[in-house]
Amino acid sequence: MPAAAFPEKIGLCFHDVPPGSRVVALAKRAEELGYSSLWAAETRLTRDAISVLGALAASTERVQLGSSIVNTWTRGPVLMALTFISLNGLAPGRVALGLGAYSDPLASNQGVERRKPVTQMREYVDVVRRLFRNETVTYEGEVVRITDVTLDLTRGEEGQPLDLPIYIGATGNKMLDLAGEIADGVVLNGFLPAAYTSRATARVRAAAVAAGRDPGALAFPQLLGVAVSEDGETARATAKTFVTMYLGGQPHIARAIGLDPEFVERLTALIGSWPPKPGGLEEAMGLVGMETVDSLVVSGTAAEARDRIGEWVEAGADYPIITPLTENAEEVCEALAPGSGSA
Repeated sequence: MPAAAFPEKIGLCFHDVPPGSRVVALAKRAEELGYSSLWAAETRLTRDAISVLGALAASTERVQLGSSIVNTWTRGPVLMALTFISLNGLAPGRVALGLGAYSDPLASNQGVERRKPVTQMREYVDVVRRLFRNETVTYEGEVVRITDVTLDLTRGEEGQPLDLPIYIGATGNKMLDLAGEIADGVVLNGFLPAAYTSRATARVRAAAVAAGRDPGALAFPQLLGVAVSEDGETARATAKTFVTMYLGGQPHIARAIGLDPEFVERLTALIGSWPPKPGGLEEAMGLVGMETVDSLVVSGTAAEARDRIGEWVEAGADYPIITPLTENAEEVCEALAPGSGSA
């Protein structure tokens, strides 16, 4: 297969690497290297995205910042609106809110009972947008309910309406349709093949057209897991570990790919939750072939990674958000910086 064209625009995601002590230095270096955006993830129980975004906002000057994603269940819409208005105060005009519907067992293990997630997302986005516009909001939805809320903000701020972009981290068809109807874009999930990206972006655009919106105005950044090592086999082993954990621990991703339900059930039973059950990950990895791994993430040497990260852009994403899977986040950042594809 010929190498995919190297993207001109690239984002970088802070997930579970690097450690907090290295976050600011890496953010500054990524901005120097020309990364267009920096994102903070909050999927597994690694660290919260808001602390990272605050550090990024205070330590960078030009690069765009976003959440990829924060869920709509553990933070209410009032706190979420206040949080991102506060972040925008630190980095004016550079902040985007990426929201996701969460998944079990992460949610259920915390006592969070999700219901009607598409309805909840619609209502949640509506409330947050109205609070961004500095409205006083009373909302009696099916899931989201608030009464007579006005954000007070800090003294010295004028309380001007803000038009912060809201992206939905959609995976399933109904959420993709909702994103096309109401969102400013979609943070396309990681651990999904390029063929899924093609289908998902087409579906979102069709939903936008049906809602009377301009599909060309929507953004489609794509989370992309990347494992890089001088020893390509070491990188591929790391990639296989993460793919197995995500397929077994977040079965909604496996369903979106269309994997055999019985196979997914076996993986889920072995993985159990986050972190995986003792011994379960090792056994589950024996069930996942490298063909599956290679279809969902990029792994190998730096040169091999540069040859592949454009595949998802060619499938319909606007640009990849590189998410390091190996611990060498700084090396990944340098290896896949904008312009490095021609090196």
